[in-house]
Parts: sequence; structure tokens; C-alpha cells
Amino acid sequence: MEKTKVGVVGCGMISDFYLSAAKRFRNLDIVACADIIHSRAEAKEAEYGCKALSCEAIMQDPEIEMIINLTPPKEHTKVAMAALNAGKHTYSEKPFGVDIEDAKQVLKLAKEKNLRVGCAPDTFLGGGLQTARKLVDDNWIGKVKSGTAVVASRGPEKWGHAPFFYDTGAGPLLDMGPYYVTALVNILGPAKSVTAVTLKGSEYRTLGAKVSEEYQDKYEPYGKYPVNVDTHYTGVIEFHSGAVITLLSSFEVYRHDHSPIELYGEQGSLLLPDPNQFTGPVKLFRREWKYEEGFKEVPLVYGHACPSRSIGAADMAMAIKTNRPHRASSELAFHVLDIILSFGKSSRLGRKVELESSCERPAPLPLGLEDGMIDE
Repeated sequence: MEKTKVGVVGCGMISDFYLSAAKRFRNLDIVACADIIHSRAEAKEAEYGCKALSCEAIMQDPEIEMIINLTPPKEHTKVAMAALNAGKHTYSEKPFGVDIEDAKQVLKLAKEKNLRVGCAPDTFLGGGLQTARKLVDDNWIGKVKSGTAVVASRGPEKWGHAPFFYDTGAGPLLDMGPYYVTALVNILGPAKSVTAVTLKGSEYRTLGAKVSEEYQDKYEPYGKYPVNVDTHYTGVIEFHSGAVITLLSSFEVYRHDHSPIELYGEQGSLLLPDPNQFTGPVKLFRREWKYEEGFKEVPLVYGHACPSRSIGAADMAMAIKTNRPHRASSELAFHVLDIILSFGKSSRLGRKVELESSCERPAPLPLGLEDGMIDE
């Protein structure tokens, strides 16, 4: 199998998930890494064997065909544009961007350069969510009419780098929402509109005992930091399929007992697993079953039910070689970003927002794949 030579830009915490999982995919060869703090790249070279380069050098390396962009969200567009201008395909960590106009520029440039752009999350390719999609596609709960998606907590307010999550370009919906909205679009297809109300719970939050190095000049342990984004989003996503999904994404909840995603159809109900993970459980209830028996867990019929971050990049690399659409596409990621940003827009305007974007549902993975394989 011909391998695609890959460079990673951004060697923070998330890079370990990509660099370790990428070794499972036989068509990826991560040959280099780079970070604005070069010592981070050197640490990854020592651990994973990928050559530590400067950010400029990794873009200029003629051996590298694809850049995996793991920089902070505010930098995603800038790095994607640099990779495309260097003649390289690019795959980004979520979200696709933090501004819809900047994201449009990435789509435009990729088309002009005839290059591929992909974007996380790729957890919808895991065994749990692929199994859930097959149940819906095979009509086990009938036509999906409604459902809920809930991701709620107090957020990472005590983490050493907590100020990042409460600053412009982050917040609960941009941070965690892509997993939930991508899972919904993968199963239900593109969305039509968003109606939402958002709020900011407080002006400040308080750090814990540790403060990350990048914030030590601004904050002390147990010190206050500003909240610059809304921290509670609630609204309704209307899909072209006819499904209406209520979504709650919040950093204002101490505890709840909702399933991550529930789908309610004409013939039954389906409980989906955490869309930030690749595994199950997937639970089903059909209308002819006895109510007191409750939901039944469904065996996963797809592989990749283990930590598999980079499967989206591996799929894109395979798609480039075989000239087929890739699943974690820029069109999917752009539509997801449009949905997410429309929550704030709807709240500001006080009305329903009709979405301008759309996308094709990604093709499901083939059944019976061996671990590390993408195509049959």
C-alpha cells in the first residue's frame, strides 16, 4: 500500500492522540512535526520518530504531501491557507474555523489549488456511531422525527489552561459541539435552520492550583480570569429530513443525567454513545417491545471502536489516491461550523436562522474492515 507522507503542525496535548493512533493506519507515514515552541516538536521526535522541523520548513519540505493541522482554533484558517499555498493537502483538528468568512476562504483556495481539505471530528467513523447510523439507515426506529443532544458540565474551569476555553473562539459549543453536530449530520443529513437562545453565566471563573506556562504572566493559582464567550447554548436544529433536534451545550451545569444523543423515530428510540469517543454503547428500543424491558444494547458491527484519531486523515489520504470523496470533508466541517455559529446569530437576532450551507452525507464505512484499513 502506497503511504502518504504527512507533516503535523501543532505539538500540544492533542498531538499525542493523533501520533499514536496514526501508527495503526497503513497508508499514513508521519515523517515530520513542527510547533511554534520548537522544544515541543523535539519531544515528539524523541517519542514518535517524526523529524522536528520549523513551521516554515515543514511547509517547504517537498516530501510532505499532507499537513495535519493541530494548532489552536484561532490558527486553523491561517495554517490551512499556508499549507494550501505550499501545494499540500490539509486536514485540521476541529473546528473548521472560528469565523465563517475565513472558513469560506479556505474552501475557495482549496478549489483554486485543486487540493483536498479535511477536518475533525472523525469520531463519527468509529464503531459506535457507524453502528448507530446503520440502525437508522436500516429503519430499525423508522423515520426519525425528533431527538436531543446534550453536552453539559461546568467546563474545564479549574484546568491550568482554562482561560483558553472561556475566550473568543472557544466556549462550550465551539469546543464540544462539533462532535455532536457532526454525528447528527452524519446520521440525519444536512440541517435547514437553527433557532436558539444563548447566555453568559458569569463575567469571571476561577482557576485551580496549577496555571499553564502560557498564562503564568497573567494569572495566579486560584485567581480569577474573564469569561469572554457565552457559556450556555440551547436551541433547535431543523434538518431537511424533517427531524427536529433539541441541542443543549453548556458550561453552566454541575451534573445531569441525559444521554449524549437520543433519536426518536416512528418505530422506536435510539441512544447514541458519547460522540467524542469511537466506541459504544448503542442502545435500542422498538415500539413492539415491552416498556418495562427497557433499552437493549446493540453489538457494534463496525471496527475502529478504539481510540482512532487520525482515521479521518487516513480516509482522506486513501481518497486522494483512489479519487473518491473523503468522509471528514471540508463541506461537512463547514456546514457543521455554520450550524454552530448560527446558534449565536439566532440568539442575537431573536429569530430562526435559515442556513445557507449544506453538504452530502458522508458514505458509511464498509463492513468487515480489518483494523487499520479504510477501504475494502
